[in-house]
Amino acid sequence: MTAVTRQEVLGLYRKIFRIAKKWQSASGRAEETAAEKEYIIKEAKTLFRKNKDVTDPKLIQQCIEECEARIEIGLHYNIPYPRPIHLPPMGLTQKKGRTFRHQEKLRKISKPIYLKSHDEIS
Repeated sequence: MTAVTRQEVLGLYRKIFRIAKKWQSASGRAEETAAEKEYIIKEAKTLFRKNKDVTDPKLIQQCIEECEARIEIGLHYNIPYPRPIHLPPMGLTQKKGRTFRHQEKLRKISKPIYLKSHDEIS
């Protein structure tokens, strides 16, 4: 990891904790605010620790982009949790064959960047 990338990652980590410190839930209730602050801190620690040994520059950049996207979405909607995506159900195809594999591939490609790591830790 280059020094510039390291600074960028550490800056994002500090930014997340500053956001968590100032976070106010949309409802304004104290218990919801506390739960959301705790979620932000726990999620950041989990994801940063999971990715601490990543050395591939492309993968590091992808993680940085995901982090920035989740920060922007969280601040915009005032919701710290990842926004769900709605894809058509796969119940219409058979569970075997080329069509099923093709739909699986399309689902994987269509997943937004801010949800790439969320499924891995949930």
